[in-house]
Amino acid sequence: MTGIRILLADDHALVRRGIRLLLETDPNLCVVGESASGEETLEQLRQSHPDVLLLDISMPGITGLEILTTVLEISPSTAVIMLSMYKDEEYIARALQAGARGYLWKDVPDEELIRAIRTAVAGEVYLPPGVPMERIQEVIRAQPPVERLTAREKEVLTLLASGCTTQAIALALGISPKTVETHRGNLMKKLDLYDIASLTRFALRHGLIQET
Repeated sequence: MTGIRILLADDHALVRRGIRLLLETDPNLCVVGESASGEETLEQLRQSHPDVLLLDISMPGITGLEILTTVLEISPSTAVIMLSMYKDEEYIARALQAGARGYLWKDVPDEELIRAIRTAVAGEVYLPPGVPMERIQEVIRAQPPVERLTAREKEVLTLLASGCTTQAIALALGISPKTVETHRGNLMKKLDLYDIASLTRFALRHGLIQET
């Protein structure tokens, strides 16, 4: 039995070593790799497709939040848990909107890390102790609608509103048609708009496309 396969992504070697030592005390958890940058993380994902990615929110060059959408395109079955020192609810909301399965503060007790991993693998969302989902949902609802979308969802919306087909969008963005469909479904749900005409009007109103 291989157990839950985990990739560690943090630019601090000491942090990675400490997390690895902790996880290796549980026979059902298996660390399959480590990475210290966004680019290295993506390469490791292509090779190992882990069950869980523990992703530092403050990676050098490209942040954890910025690479999260790409992570989910490369390995959609991987549950991503963001690791952060930031306790601002806005960061938690942004991470969940971008597709993270959990958000973990770096100063939590050891057992909380393992609980977060098991929660994410079970298909549920892990939030730090004392942070109710209702509050995070309030933060999300208070954002302007266009800010609820990830960078990739905005790209898909722009191309959809410009009349591109799923195949054309996949080719333009270098992703699979299935991934395009996933992004389209997510942005429709976030905006509560379920037809191309409504999406086009939204894109025009927010300057994502120009009226011709």
